[in-house]
Amino acid sequence: MSYRLTPAAYTQDPTIREEAAEQTVSRDNPGATALQQTVIRWAIDSDPQGAHVFYRVLSSIPAVVKNTNETHPMTTPYEETRSFNILGLTYENSRDVQIEIKVVKTGYETQVKRFNVRQALDQQEISSYFMLVPKE
Repeated sequence: MSYRLTPAAYTQDPTIREEAAEQTVSRDNPGATALQQTVIRWAIDSDPQGAHVFYRVLSSIPAVVKNTNETHPMTTPYEETRSFNILGLTYENSRDVQIEIKVVKTGYETQVKRFNVRQALDQQEISSYFMLVPKE
């Protein structure tokens, strides 16, 4: 009796392409994964405009995907297209990672919103509008 082993098809998540499920973003081979080639539209605005925009990565799996410090790209209105170069990120673990957007303006309350990375990848966009509240 002989047996022939064949690799099983990827079945964990039907929304992820089989060849891309476990590809990890790393410094070793920049731009090689589908995640690094996916361009996300960022659109952040506020009323009043001119608020400082900060963002950072929040991970529930810090041993795999590290949390990051805040980055300050510019003030509102902020619009840019960029790729996700989050080290350790895969399509499989992208549900466990969030992007936190913080908007700060002198005389107004600080506001924070969080976006799931998998949802941002699927929608190819992170966008939000902040109605700033004056401090009392």
